[in-house]
Amino acid sequence: MAGTTHTVTNQVPPLVQYDVFGSDRALVEAVERHLTPEAREDGLAELSALGHTCGSAQVQEWGAQANENPPRLRTHDRYGRRIDEVEFHPAWHRLLGKGVSAGLTAAWRRPGGHVRRAAAFLMWTQVEAGNCCPLSMTHAAVPALRTDPDLAARWEPRLTSTVYDRALRPAGQKPGALFGMGMTEKQGGSDVRANTTAARPLAEDGTYALTGHKWFCSAPMSDAFLVLAQAPGGLTCFLVPRVLEDGTRNVFALQRLKDKLGNRSNASAEVEFDGTWARRVGEEGSGVRTIIGMVAATRLDCVLGSAGLMRQAVAQAVHHCAHREAFGGKLVDKPLMRNVLADLALESEAATTLALRLAAAYDDGGEQERALLRIAVPAAKYWVTKRCAPVAVEASECLGGNGYVEESGMPRLVRESPLNSVWEGAGNVQALDVLRALRRDPATLDAYLREVGQARGADHRLDAAIKGVLTDLADLEGVEGRARRLTERLALVLQGSLLVRHAPPEVADAFCAGRLSGDAGTAFGTLPHTLNLASIVERAHPQP
Repeated sequence: MAGTTHTVTNQVPPLVQYDVFGSDRALVEAVERHLTPEAREDGLAELSALGHTCGSAQVQEWGAQANENPPRLRTHDRYGRRIDEVEFHPAWHRLLGKGVSAGLTAAWRRPGGHVRRAAAFLMWTQVEAGNCCPLSMTHAAVPALRTDPDLAARWEPRLTSTVYDRALRPAGQKPGALFGMGMTEKQGGSDVRANTTAARPLAEDGTYALTGHKWFCSAPMSDAFLVLAQAPGGLTCFLVPRVLEDGTRNVFALQRLKDKLGNRSNASAEVEFDGTWARRVGEEGSGVRTIIGMVAATRLDCVLGSAGLMRQAVAQAVHHCAHREAFGGKLVDKPLMRNVLADLALESEAATTLALRLAAAYDDGGEQERALLRIAVPAAKYWVTKRCAPVAVEASECLGGNGYVEESGMPRLVRESPLNSVWEGAGNVQALDVLRALRRDPATLDAYLREVGQARGADHRLDAAIKGVLTDLADLEGVEGRARRLTERLALVLQGSLLVRHAPPEVADAFCAGRLSGDAGTAFGTLPHTLNLASIVERAHPQP
């Protein structure tokens, strides 16, 4: 008799055993658009294979295990010797190994490498975002190291390797290596020029001993780190190996691991340097200029990571509503829920389309594309990462009370959603960097206007928004106080231009109506009801 109360009905099956790539139409179309014909077939096959891996029950379980079993700090061994190691759950190592073998650190050495990696990174974030941190920093270290050809020749083959070797041993003995970075200090935060870590020159040319304390150092079990310190000639970039060439451990004293809101599978540590051996990268005093290439690449990964989190949140919400019944029908068919889902899907597609466009600019490498990146990366980093949290929260609400329960996976997305807005410079830093690019290099604005101008005349709301940006730029008095507003508009207009040119008409129409013309409310689900919302939701539906 009691068993009759345990009959399960109207519960949604898990979103599992599906192609995360092939079911994301916006992502597939972006990859097809940006890859050359020569790289397209191989790239699509590779990404489809990874998409099935991301959607598999086994890999999704690894993501859950890594999140539920955070890393543990071991400062000493049983005999009292200092070892400064972090222990990770086996699932973390499995995920990191899969990410490396999938080419998430190998973009710089193959045709269309940045577009292919961007799509892969966007998918891999949906499995478990924590392990994306060392993958991102390793990928991003390459442009910084290239300022020193000797260092690049030694390290780049290992950084772009598809082999993950977790052992702490000299990097020269390993088939692959991972990189981290340490810039932030407790007294300075984003103001890295206030760093106090000191670098004392040693007898060997280009080598130094570092003394200081880094407030945030993620992935502290990496093989080497790029750090900033004050040399006699000013703030300078250094390479700090975890293990020295003779096999001894470098001085890398882990003080504690941060207890973070999200990103719990990834270790973020405070590190003490005390006579730590380091090799200079670039010239003394040029630390910011040397490491800026790494910062730009990790900022793009913040955009990709947020786009991935948004896509997973939207996929879960649409999947749930396509199966769940209430008030006499499927939730997805209810006009008000359809409006919410369509609005969320617009935000996700706009983020994906913009992120892949920036990755394609890296692959192109031309002067105009580089100029576009100087303004578009901080603008995108500002806007897309800020949209991630409200999307995750609203998508969780689509699942009702189920979305507030850990088993749904939605709370993990919600906790992760603010991270990329903070990492690599919070919102004000990005907005000020946009202003800096506009003031220092007129080519950046020219590249931006050329890009958005390709859609001129296709939609009157976009044309009006472009005109509004030009009006904002014409009045630069007190511009710093309205830098956020300007940066938001730059990002929205760029997204609108891309969608008008490349997305289905119903998507572009809804975006221009809801984001550029002001014909929508401030919450999700307030799009004009006359739009073709059903098609937008169907496009976002992940089909297992």
